[in-house]
Amino acid sequence: MTVESRGATFRDFAIFQLKLLVDGGKDAVVFGLSIVAVTLDYFAGRGRRPRLFYSVMRLSDRFDRWLNLHSSLDRLEDTDESLFKEAEAGSDKLLAEFEQLMKPKKPGTPPKD
Repeated sequence: MTVESRGATFRDFAIFQLKLLVDGGKDAVVFGLSIVAVTLDYFAGRGRRPRLFYSVMRLSDRFDRWLNLHSSLDRLEDTDESLFKEAEAGSDKLLAEFEQLMKPKKPGTPPKD
């Protein structure tokens, strides 16, 4: 794991705190918007096409991707904690790596690198 300087660590901390504040504000806004959207979809669309609700969800997802809350981790070297870094959630690679992790190791077998 890379050791960051005190200045870089403090900068990353300040950016992370600011992003947490922005993310919390977004969550509060999306909470209210989603209630309004699903209510409008239910009554105006007679429950058939929940367009507004899913639009709010897509908007929230795009904002999360733009905010990239944990972007400071991208600069650090791979560690044991980043076992699934290359695998996206839901991918077969993630499942395969998890299964490999859970398999019992035979005595005398060298660890895989």
